[in-house]
Amino acid sequence: MGFLKKEKRTAVSVQTQGGYPPVLPVTAGERALYRALREQVPIIDAAIYKLVRLVGGFEVYCPEKHTENALRGFLKTVPVNGCNMGIDNFLSAYFEQLLTYGNAIGEIVLANGEIRALYNASLEDLEIRLISPLETGVFVVRDGRAEPCRYPELILTSALNPMPGSAVGSSILKGLPFVSEVLLKIYRTVGINWERMGNVRFAVTCKNEGYMNAGDRAGQLAKEWSRAMHGPGVSDFVAVGDVQIKAIGADGQQMDSEVPVRQMLEQIVAKMGIPPFLLGLSWSSTERMSSQQADMLTSELTAYRRILEPAVLKICKTWLRLNGLDDTVEIDWNEITMQDEVDHANAAYLMAKTEQLLKEGEA
Repeated sequence: MGFLKKEKRTAVSVQTQGGYPPVLPVTAGERALYRALREQVPIIDAAIYKLVRLVGGFEVYCPEKHTENALRGFLKTVPVNGCNMGIDNFLSAYFEQLLTYGNAIGEIVLANGEIRALYNASLEDLEIRLISPLETGVFVVRDGRAEPCRYPELILTSALNPMPGSAVGSSILKGLPFVSEVLLKIYRTVGINWERMGNVRFAVTCKNEGYMNAGDRAGQLAKEWSRAMHGPGVSDFVAVGDVQIKAIGADGQQMDSEVPVRQMLEQIVAKMGIPPFLLGLSWSSTERMSSQQADMLTSELTAYRRILEPAVLKICKTWLRLNGLDDTVEIDWNEITMQDEVDHANAAYLMAKTEQLLKEGEA
């Protein structure tokens, strides 16, 4: 009598994986720095919000129409963070966190065997650890101790441009602190100079040659000058003798800040990947250059969509499985800009017009 051999299960191992850091190295101080950059440099904050809005929405498609309609209804009405509704709001916060910190974490909240809400988790209370070379775990920090999530299959995680062999993403603001510091230093200097030179101060010089009681005369002049400057309406100042009045700082020339400011802004715009005209920067550019910049932005947004799509698919497949439905689903992202739709419409019109002319010529 033969016996079946028991199937041996081998663990998956990665031969090229060495030691890896157990904890996400983005500290609270670094996250605070990125938040401060967004608060102090408005163009950085505006660029992130522009990217969040331009990434656009999507439509889901399923093999069966009734399943597709039910899934679309769920995505439009699912509660988000207790105050919003719809997966678009969840993805906006998720994508903003991803751009700012390099990692984003969300959670599918279950109740009574169904999805009741989607939650955007704060990185301040979490740690991301590599459990194995091919698995990333999220740990919750409570009372100084890190505890693993009980249901990791309900956790959504994404990383922006991680280094090879790491689940740690890179913030889009990485490399901007130095540039932003120089830019803010220029702005602060301009403000101080305007405070000194814009708020005009005067130097009153009185030559007291041949006059007795110079101190009393200087006091009288100071009193009369103060009355003329601070009195209501326009007032005249009358003095006897050789009196000279000069505006302090009137002869000083303020340094031109246009060139260095533009150099710093160019570095920021290049890092954010946003065309200058979308941020209100009226830099000279030709129509063709603007079109090429729009094409580059489309490529950037397409890359961001590829990072966000696995999280969207996980939400959709989880809902379908919990409801006993086929989890086959496809995601079709909307056109990024209206300009793309106009170009496609013009191309379709020209092709139809050409075909019509060809038919008329043959007739």
